[in-house]
Amino acid sequence: MGNHMPRRRFIATAGIAGTVTVAGCIGEDVENGEEDENGDLEEAEPEEGGEVLALHAGGTEGTYYPLGGDMKSIVEDHTPHGIQVQSTGASVENAASLGREEAELALIQNDITYFAYNGVELEEFEGEPLENIRGIASLYPETIHLVTQEDSGIESVEDLEGAAVNTGDLGSGTQVNALQILDSAGIDDFDESNTDFGTAADQIADGDVDAAITVGGFPLGAIEDLATTQDISFVEVDGDVRDQLLDDAEWLAEDTIPGGTYDGVEDDVETISVQAMLATYEAMDEAVIEEVTAAMFDNVDDFTTQSEFIDLETSQEAMPIELHAGAQAYFDDVDDVDPDENDADDEDDE
Repeated sequence: MGNHMPRRRFIATAGIAGTVTVAGCIGEDVENGEEDENGDLEEAEPEEGGEVLALHAGGTEGTYYPLGGDMKSIVEDHTPHGIQVQSTGASVENAASLGREEAELALIQNDITYFAYNGVELEEFEGEPLENIRGIASLYPETIHLVTQEDSGIESVEDLEGAAVNTGDLGSGTQVNALQILDSAGIDDFDESNTDFGTAADQIADGDVDAAITVGGFPLGAIEDLATTQDISFVEVDGDVRDQLLDDAEWLAEDTIPGGTYDGVEDDVETISVQAMLATYEAMDEAVIEEVTAAMFDNVDDFTTQSEFIDLETSQEAMPIELHAGAQAYFDDVDDVDPDENDADDEDDE
């Protein structure tokens, strides 16, 4: 397959904010299973003929972890398989885990998947492509949030010169995107801090950093919590900086955080996004992956996290790598079904 990825433009409307629930917060994770002492959702016993599948997600304050909880519930309700959701450092770590076949499923940013598969851009993958990684589906846009205190005086990306900036966990997809943004703005003098989203929000609240760059489907729980106790503002990624980013990285897309998504931020915020996707590795059993894919996309109404984006029609958009044979079998089968033909058959039966 070619290396070119189609660019998808995600422009959210203000109405979406009203449909997004607090499912992105960690408070609802336990609805999808009890947590063990490490914060991982406890492993469920598979039914007869099923397997336990490790799903590497992300930090508990982000979007991947509660989304993994949704997937656990859906797959366990509709297949004989059990899902073990594990909190991780997210995309880069997850891609490496798939490359080593240490996880059966993983949530990854599409740009990191591209880098990993092709062995480019990142030191972790440079010259050592993870060619065994396979896609299952594209899920939702991961929006880049550049957050600061309202009175920080930081109004543009260029104002981050000389500032203390949290760029996300070391080696994470968030850090990759954050450094891309700073580089495109010509920022070469800044004090970098690397933590998870929750700690980054605490650093903003305590004044330990001037700004934090986070990536995830809005509303991000950590930023929601911060906005309830602090007056925050977002720095827009727009103008020449955004144009340069879109020219340099075809996996990025324009995006907007609708006004009202976070307390005290009433205006729309122009920014960019990448795409979240579910991936596996080539040697995974075709029937198992087909069953997992079918469970998800035959029951999209069961998602509570990013439910307004996860849809069969967009399930293969911005997919940077080859689909796993099991996922491909499911999508081929769905494509062969003509809804109008089924409706006609129903009428004949009547």
